[in-house]
Amino acid sequence: MSDSLGDEVRGYPDLQATHGVSLSRLGLGTAQLGNLYSDMDAATARAIVTLAWDRGIRYFDTAPLYGLGASEAKLGKALKNFPRPKFTISTKVGRLLHPDGAGWSFDFSENGIRRSLDGSLHRLGMEWADIALLHDPSTRLEQAIRSGYPALLKEREAGRVKLIGAGTADVAALLRIVRETDLDVVMIAGRLTLLNGEALKELVPLCESRGVAIINAGVFNSGILAEQRPNPASRYEYRQASPEILSRARHIATAAGTFGLTLPQAALRYSMTLRGVASTVAGADSVHQLAQLTDLASTDPLPPALLKLIRA
Repeated sequence: MSDSLGDEVRGYPDLQATHGVSLSRLGLGTAQLGNLYSDMDAATARAIVTLAWDRGIRYFDTAPLYGLGASEAKLGKALKNFPRPKFTISTKVGRLLHPDGAGWSFDFSENGIRRSLDGSLHRLGMEWADIALLHDPSTRLEQAIRSGYPALLKEREAGRVKLIGAGTADVAALLRIVRETDLDVVMIAGRLTLLNGEALKELVPLCESRGVAIINAGVFNSGILAEQRPNPASRYEYRQASPEILSRARHIATAAGTFGLTLPQAALRYSMTLRGVASTVAGADSVHQLAQLTDLASTDPLPPALLKLIRA
């Protein structure tokens, strides 16, 4: 990964100028630190975060949901030796962990948002989070807009967060939230990818018109676009890919190959050069996987002819 990928985004939208928050072009998603697919010990988590730092990554995304707080706790400990003003943390609110560790419940009330952020900051061992996102608000959309959003405004005014937003894979929910509130940022998962461009038509232009930054997550669609050659066991949307999705992914891989690119290279470059995207978030379950990921990163746009071939 070139050094420039660690710099904050210049141009649209300039979060450093407007809010004093820098997002590296590539951010580290930390669901894997919360034992997403397999258990991860603290030493491995620390090694992954350290390599991310060494490769220029300064933005780290987490959530209470990831391992019921395990991701936040491991991430906070792994970042202890790095200067707090030099990195950016986003976490999420609205999924309130039960005190007994038995699970979680949706709660976008003012009290729920405050308690959720209290817990996150405690686990992270930090006094503030740079970004707080309403997490998957679709099933409680009215409460998220009428109670959760005002609660986040109060947290921003109190200095416990710098930017507020929402994160989900539900494009319709994000469209409504962006229209009815004054968010700083949205995180869209798996809807701005080479396989699924649902957010392109309305959400990206809407965010641009309202000055809302986009963080793009799930760019490999749960794994299928991270493989050199997708196979019947490949995952899409956290389940086995359908024959139709598998066929489309293979078509994209073949098209990328004609331009000397692997499928993972094309998927990551597509997101990192997409208009309006301030940062692309991707995770890794090992140091080796993260090294591969950062080696793929590039801010060189995909050739227009390749995009045309992919969409053919």
